[in-house]
Amino acid sequence: MERDMRYLPLSSDDRAAMLAKVGVKDVDALFADIPADKLLTAPVDLPRAKGELEVERILSRMAGRNVSASSVPFFVGAGAYKHHVPATVDHLIQRSEFLTSYTPYQPEIAQGTLQYLFEFQTQVAALTGMEVANASMYDGSTGAGEAVLMAHRITKRRKAVLSGGLHPHYAEVIRTLSHMASDEVVTAAPDVGATEDLAALIDNDTSCIVVQNPDVFGNIRDLRPLAAAAQAKGALLIAVFTEAVSLGLIESPGAMGADIVVGEGQSIGNSLNFGGPYVGLFAAKAKYLRQMPGRLCGETVDAEGKRGFVLTLSTREQHIRREKATSNICTNSGLCALAFTIHMTLLGEAGIKKLARLNHANAVKLADALVQVKDVEVLNASFFNEFTLKLSRNARDVVEAMAEKGVLGGVPVSRLLPDAGLDDLLIVANTEINTEEDRAAFVQVLHDVLGA
Repeated sequence: MERDMRYLPLSSDDRAAMLAKVGVKDVDALFADIPADKLLTAPVDLPRAKGELEVERILSRMAGRNVSASSVPFFVGAGAYKHHVPATVDHLIQRSEFLTSYTPYQPEIAQGTLQYLFEFQTQVAALTGMEVANASMYDGSTGAGEAVLMAHRITKRRKAVLSGGLHPHYAEVIRTLSHMASDEVVTAAPDVGATEDLAALIDNDTSCIVVQNPDVFGNIRDLRPLAAAAQAKGALLIAVFTEAVSLGLIESPGAMGADIVVGEGQSIGNSLNFGGPYVGLFAAKAKYLRQMPGRLCGETVDAEGKRGFVLTLSTREQHIRREKATSNICTNSGLCALAFTIHMTLLGEAGIKKLARLNHANAVKLADALVQVKDVEVLNASFFNEFTLKLSRNARDVVEAMAEKGVLGGVPVSRLLPDAGLDDLLIVANTEINTEEDRAAFVQVLHDVLGA
C-alpha cells in the first residue's frame, strides 16, 4: 500500500475515507474556525532534516542568543515572576513516585498523590479566602476561561464583562472560548489607573464580572463595591490574580466577596522555565462546588476507620457523559501543584507573609528611586511588587536599549496591547530576588537610555 510519509502511516485513500466520514471536503475545512491571519501560509523556516548532533548545535546557538533571567538584573513580570525556589522543592518533585504517577484512579495505591492534592487544595482555599478549591487547572488563563463558563452554568446567563485591568492574555482566552460557544463578552477599555466603572456595565444578561487584583498594571483594587453591585443583579464576581505571592499581604478575594477566584500559582514553587508548564489555582464558594471544573480530592476513612483520601469529584468528560461534564480539561498540573505545595509547606503562614512584605518593600524602594529620574513617572497610587512607568520614549525601544546594557527592564504595555496607544508605558516587577545593586543598575541604565 502506498504511504505518503514514513511516520504518518495513513495513505491518501485512508485520509480521503476519513474526511468523507466526517463530512468535510479537505483537511483545511477542519481548521475553518481558526482566523485566516493566524494560519501559516508556508512551512516554518527551519531546516528540513538534520542529524542529532547538528540539531543540538543549531539549537544551542539559538539558545545562546537568550539572556538568562539569572544572569542580569531582572525586572520582568506581567503574569510570570522570578522568585527564589528552594532547592528542596526540585529535589522532592524529582522522586520517581511523583515523576511517574498519573491520575490517581485507584486510591488504595495512590494515597501519596491524593494527600498532596488534598493539601494543595487546602492551601489554595486558605490563600484565596474561599471555602473550596480544586486540584489545579492548566494555568491561570485557561482557569479564567473555565471560571466564566462556570458562571454561565450557575446564572443561566451567557454574558461576561471583563475589566480593562485584566491581563490581555487571560482576556483573549476568555474571548476565544466564548466565541466558540457563541457567548457574549464585553471588554472594558484598558484601565491604567484603576478608575473604571464596571458596575455600570452590569445588566440583567450579565453572568459575571471578571476583575484582576493586583491588576495587570499593578494597581491594588477594593473588590467589595463591585462584588455587591454584581451580586445585587444576580451576577457573579470572578477575581483573578497572576501573582500568587500577593495573597500573603493584600486582603484575600474571598474576604472581599468574590464568588469564584482563579489565578496563576507559578510564583510559588515553580521557576520561570521558558513559559511553563505552570499551575492554575481555582477556588469558589462551597455552594458552587458541583459546578467547578477539574478534580477535587477529599478526605475520608477506610473500612478500618483509618484516615484516607479519595477523588471526591471529577466531573470531566473522560469520566462522565460529555454533555454532563463541567469541563473538557482532562488533567491537572499535578507536578507543578506538588511544587507549589512543597514550597508553601516550607514557607508556612508566617513565611508567605514575610515573603510578601519583602516583595512589596523592594518594589517601593525601586519606585522611590525611579521617581527621581527625569522623564519617568510612576502611575500607581498603590501596588504590590509591580507597577507601571510612563516614559518619555517608546517603552519597547527603551527595554531593548536597556537589555543591550545588561538590564532586563520590564514588559512594554504595547507588547500586551499593541493597538491601545500605550506605547510609552512600561510594567516593572521587583521581587525578593532583586538586590540593592540590581535596583541601582536599573535606575542608572534607565537614566542613561532616556538621556541618550
